[in-house]
Amino acid sequence: MDDNVYTGNAGADSPLDRGWLLGHFKDAGDLRHSEALEIKWGVHPRGEKRRQWVRGEERTTFQVLVSGRFRVEFPGRSVVLARQGDYVVWGRGVDHSWVAEEDSTLLTVRWPSVPGYALPQQE
Repeated sequence: MDDNVYTGNAGADSPLDRGWLLGHFKDAGDLRHSEALEIKWGVHPRGEKRRQWVRGEERTTFQVLVSGRFRVEFPGRSVVLARQGDYVVWGRGVDHSWVAEEDSTLLTVRWPSVPGYALPQQE
């Protein structure tokens, strides 16, 4: 296999790193390792919520709805992604959380890729 080409399937690969396909958390020798950005294929069942707010955000985020209905919460404002292709972008310093109002699939791109935001796995 060519070391500069990686092929995969987002649905199959995403469970390996909580949905994240590309970012700092991939091994340094992996073509998907990047400190510049992160890409996630997020599959969220209806009713799933982020367990706690992200505070002191250091990244910029772009999130686009592939399917479902998904609400992103910001202080004093909610944004509902309801139609395929609806998206939201927020910058550094914007606290946020989210909830899947229906079974939802989203593509998320964040930059830069920095450690420190993953919540411990629930038992």
